[in-house]
Amino acid sequence: MTTLITGADGYLGRRIVAALGGEDLILAVRCTDQAELERKRARLARVTEAPVVPVDLRDADPFALVDPRSVTRIVHAAAVIRFDVSRDTADGVNASGTARVREFAQRCDRLDRLMLLSTLYSAGRRRGEVHETRHDDAGFVNHYEWSKWAAEECLLDPPGLPVTVVRLPTVIAEDDGGEVAQYNAFHHTMRLYHSGLLTLLPGDPATPLSLATAEFTVAGVTALLTAPPGIYQLCAGPVTLGTAIDTAFAVFERDPGFRRRMLPRPIPCDRASFHDMAQAARRLRGGPLQPALASVAPFAEQLYLPKHFRTDRLRAAWPGYQAQDATAVVEAACADLIERSFRVAAH
Repeated sequence: MTTLITGADGYLGRRIVAALGGEDLILAVRCTDQAELERKRARLARVTEAPVVPVDLRDADPFALVDPRSVTRIVHAAAVIRFDVSRDTADGVNASGTARVREFAQRCDRLDRLMLLSTLYSAGRRRGEVHETRHDDAGFVNHYEWSKWAAEECLLDPPGLPVTVVRLPTVIAEDDGGEVAQYNAFHHTMRLYHSGLLTLLPGDPATPLSLATAEFTVAGVTALLTAPPGIYQLCAGPVTLGTAIDTAFAVFERDPGFRRRMLPRPIPCDRASFHDMAQAARRLRGGPLQPALASVAPFAEQLYLPKHFRTDRLRAAWPGYQAQDATAVVEAACADLIERSFRVAAH
């Protein structure tokens, strides 16, 4: 059994490689030249001796160097995951790139699994309960969400391939200890609050957030590789937006320097007010407000669209499933962010 992993050098890709390190693997990475390829090979060699091949999903035949006869499983982890990604890039890599993965998979005669790492927010603008089923087009807050929905649709229609879609949560820490190894929208937003650059809270404080650790996420992905094909929502246990912010500020307020600045906790604002503020900030030149809001605006509207992700299929397929204490994970991650700020300041 040989597993091809796309995006093998990415944040989750490397951790999936490590989790499957005892198996036969082929590691696909994107690189601009031979020097970058060698750097990525050296980095992955710390985890496994598996071969590393260059694959750019924007190419007409990205898997030209991979023999389809040897591949029995594909884990498609390669993607652009920024909320502010342009439509063209989201299409070229996430949507059209997945179509090229499908084309390659159709040439793999021994294939018994094609796993797509998607996102819970392929649900787009829908509200309420979200089931582990195909989504119709409910509209999307940003091009990233649209592209991951389009990637799901590409693999699920027409049926025929042994497809597993895993909708991932937002990963905010390595494990329950809270170490932050890669920043995303959650961390950037928390830093804005800590610095006082953001004083409003976009969203409904009752909106559930799906936050998790890399440890939980990778364990779920590897467990689902041997589960029946289908759609799974990898939720670790929700925390409301209001609780997440209160928890973050409780951590910040342990810092005497933060307390001396006497920064207030953010005030919830409605969607129209946040939209007006973001529009005004775009017209400003210079100052910290415009870049601060630019980092929040591409996903802020999701915070007004409460969703409750069902995990019935996940729990049935993953006997080792254990919900995480999301509040404790937020607390640990914010504490690590503060610690890192101190270390940077000290140097």
